[in-house]
Amino acid sequence: MTHTSDGFTVGELVAYCQTQARLLHGQVETLDEEAAALLSEIDDELVDVRSQLDGQSGVDSAHSPPGPDAGSGDGLADLEAREAALTEKQAVVEAKQARRNAFEELAVAYLDLADRLQADTSAPSPALQRIVEFERERDAPAYFDERVTLLEAASRDEDAPE
Repeated sequence: MTHTSDGFTVGELVAYCQTQARLLHGQVETLDEEAAALLSEIDDELVDVRSQLDGQSGVDSAHSPPGPDAGSGDGLADLEAREAALTEKQAVVEAKQARRNAFEELAVAYLDLADRLQADTSAPSPALQRIVEFERERDAPAYFDERVTLLEAASRDEDAPE
């Protein structure tokens, strides 16, 4: 295998793309689990609210006419607080799903890039340049908190004094 001045081969660059995709898929799985847990909490809370409402409507209908004033003010305040908490949890779920989708799209794009590099790039330098451009176009460093991307490494090399 031919090495660049940085010591990379096309095969190593392909493996890098595949590793990035696997890391992103791991994040997708984590986000899926977190969203599922929140959705389960929301479902449990809704069951509890329905049960509370059914209990109040059964008691209240025997003693007072149904309406907005039925039940205690504390019960209404509690329900409003629960509704606000549920709305907030739903917004968090939606944000996690959007983030999950972005991670998934980038993972698929990395795999596509790996396939294209393997199929039509025989020299390491153009392969490295394609990865750097790919990561720049997609803001890939924003997806990796604890890992340096090739884009970041290349940027550091450019900024280093000679």
